[in-house]
Amino acid sequence: MFEVWFAIVAVMFTLYVVLDGYDLGAGALHLFVARTPDERRTVLAAIGPFWDANEVWLLAGGGALFMAFPRVLSAGFSGFYLAMFLVVWCLILRAVAIEFRGHLKEPLWRRFWDVVFGLASALLAVLFGAAFGNVIRGVPLTPDGWFRLTLFTTFLPSDPAGILDWYTVSAGVFALLALAAHGAAFLAWRTKSELGARAQAFAVRLYIALAVLWPLMTLATHAVNPTLLAALPARPTAWLALLLAITGVVTAITAGRRGRAAQAFFGSCAFLVGMLVATAACMFPVMLRSLTDPALTITAFNGGAEAAGLKTALGWWLLGFPIVAFYFITIHRLHRGRVGTGEAPHY
Repeated sequence: MFEVWFAIVAVMFTLYVVLDGYDLGAGALHLFVARTPDERRTVLAAIGPFWDANEVWLLAGGGALFMAFPRVLSAGFSGFYLAMFLVVWCLILRAVAIEFRGHLKEPLWRRFWDVVFGLASALLAVLFGAAFGNVIRGVPLTPDGWFRLTLFTTFLPSDPAGILDWYTVSAGVFALLALAAHGAAFLAWRTKSELGARAQAFAVRLYIALAVLWPLMTLATHAVNPTLLAALPARPTAWLALLLAITGVVTAITAGRRGRAAQAFFGSCAFLVGMLVATAACMFPVMLRSLTDPALTITAFNGGAEAAGLKTALGWWLLGFPIVAFYFITIHRLHRGRVGTGEAPHY
């Protein structure tokens, strides 16, 4: 049962990265890919029907983590207290920027909220990437199962560790590039004319950069956590996911160059899914790795809730998840088609 809930939590957060990732990436990139106020309004119109619904997956993943692995959530929230507040403020500023931009027609007002939207989106991508880097690197867990992290210490990924070091910052930058490429691929698929063509060109260039940086990031990960890649040969799920990620990045580049925007976007989705699933499969059963003593590591087995409660919760999850999935499929079908410049006056 612990294995099942580890997979469920991994699926929930993977869905969040793929779905909210494209509107985070579009926000981070929109000041560069959209050159006029009308084009920036078009970017907002492209993500408008989806962005707030996509954020629900973050809450759903947190709720699943709270129910299935309470020790992991309690330790993580207390240890990443500062980072959590930064995430919440960025989410607030991003939502406010989307909603407030169109309230007044003054160019200065709209430009201000455009900048806030772009910066908040980019910073969220970096924060999520750095947080993922912290989980992979490990945290200084104490014998009672808690940890405390300052913003940075020696900038080295070893005890005494901080939230930011050369590895977690690299993970944050890599996440920003990955989500920016994902967002560019989405805009190329969902927008018309010059904006869509410009976004496609950005997506191809960003994915070429990711194809170069990905092996370097993998070597950096091996340097800070050798056990992760050591588990790969014995994890067939990780191999399949790795193959999916490679196929995805190749598809995103080749289809993007040929102007096949939908195919390129789904290749981008495959890359993110494959990379995250491969990482989760190699990490299992570790959920919070201890930097100080491996015996203090919190796993799916020693950090999980009671088995009886997990069985009951699984029944409710199996009932609720198809309903939510149907909702997301429906809204994407209802709002399919490309958005043209000047077709979104309310933004």
